[in-house]
Amino acid sequence: MTKKLFPTQEIGSIARPLWQLQVQQSRPLNERAVKEFNTWNERLHFAPKDDPTTLILSKGGGPDAGRVRDLSCLFGLRYFESAGLDRVYDGEARRVEMYEHAIRQMQGFEFLGHVRSFDNKYYRKAAGTGPVGLDHPYDVDEFEFVKTHAVGEPKVPITGPYTLADWSYNQHYLGKRSGWKSRAVRRDAQREFVVEIARQALRPTLKALIDKGCRVLQIDEPAAGTHPDEADLVAEGFNAATEGLDAEFTMHICFSEYRDLFPAILEAKRCRQWTWEFANRDTPERDGYAILDVFREYGDTRDIGLGVLDVHVDTIETPEQVADRIQRAAKRLGDPDRIWVNPDCGLRTRSLDVAYAKLTNMVQGAEIARGMFDGSSRR
Repeated sequence: MTKKLFPTQEIGSIARPLWQLQVQQSRPLNERAVKEFNTWNERLHFAPKDDPTTLILSKGGGPDAGRVRDLSCLFGLRYFESAGLDRVYDGEARRVEMYEHAIRQMQGFEFLGHVRSFDNKYYRKAAGTGPVGLDHPYDVDEFEFVKTHAVGEPKVPITGPYTLADWSYNQHYLGKRSGWKSRAVRRDAQREFVVEIARQALRPTLKALIDKGCRVLQIDEPAAGTHPDEADLVAEGFNAATEGLDAEFTMHICFSEYRDLFPAILEAKRCRQWTWEFANRDTPERDGYAILDVFREYGDTRDIGLGVLDVHVDTIETPEQVADRIQRAAKRLGDPDRIWVNPDCGLRTRSLDVAYAKLTNMVQGAEIARGMFDGSSRR
C-alpha cells in the first residue's frame, strides 16, 4: 500500500498549559494563564467561544475540572494538527505521568513515595507486592474522545511492560524465590514480572483499544537502554503484550546506545516501526544517524520513526536542517519509504511556543525532503 513519503508524527507529551495546571490545582487563573488560554485559542480554535467553560477561562474563573481536561485534550490535538502532523494524539493531557498513570490502573502494586526522574520532575514509585492484575482496561475512554475529535490519524502511546517493571520494586516475584537471590535468580524474577505485566495488564488494555478502533499503538520503553543486557526481556514483554492482536505496533526507545540492544531487541516480532532518538547526538563533528547502519548489518527492514528534533534545547531546527537529516537517514537505510519523521522524544520540557516552532519546521523540512526523492522506490 502506497503511503505518503516521510509522514510526520508526534511521539510523546507536551508541556501542560498553565491554565490547565491552575484549574487542576483549584486555583483561579492568573493574568498569565488567561493570556495563554486566549492567545492559543485564537491560534488553534480548540475551545468554542460561546462555550460556558471557554467564557469562564477567558476571564480567569475556575470552571469544572473535568471539562477543562476535555479542553486540554482538544488543545493537544489541535496543537499537533495545526503544526501539520499526520499522526497525532492529545499530548497525554489526561495522564499524570507515563509510569504512575499506568500503575494506578493495576492491581498488585503499592505506591511508596516520590522519586526524582530528571530536573525538578518527580513521580511516585511503587512496589509490586502481589500478582499483577487489572480491574478494567485503561486509556479506552481517552482514545474514544481523541478518535471522535481527531482530524489526523490517532496513535495511542502506552508505557511498555519492561519499563513498568524496571521502574518498580519487584517484591512479589522475587519474594517467591527461596534461598540466595543471585543475579540469575533476580533476572528470572524480573522476567516473570515483565511478562505478567504484559499479559495481565497491557494485553487486555491493548485489545480493548483495538476493539474500539485503534489501529496504531506505540509501546514506550524508555528503560530499555538502562540495562542493555536485558534487551531480550524487553522483546519478550513486547511479544507477550501484543500476542494475537491485530494492529500496527511501534516501539519508542529514547536516549540509548542502541547498538548494545542488538540483536536481542529484534525478537520483538510484531513491532513494525522502531521510533528512536537521533538528533540529540547529531553535531557538526558527528553524524547522529550513523547508528542506522546497524539495521543493514542485521538485515532488519522495519520502518524507522526518525528523531529529527532535539527535545533538550530551545534551538529551533530549520526546515533545511530537518530535510538534511532525513536525506542522510534515507541514504543510510537505502529506502526512503521506511522513514517516519518525528521529534526525538516528547517535547514536554520545552515551552509550548518553542515546541510548536520546532514541529512546524519539522513538517516543512519533511516537505523539502520529499522534493529530494523521485518516489521511484515507493511501496
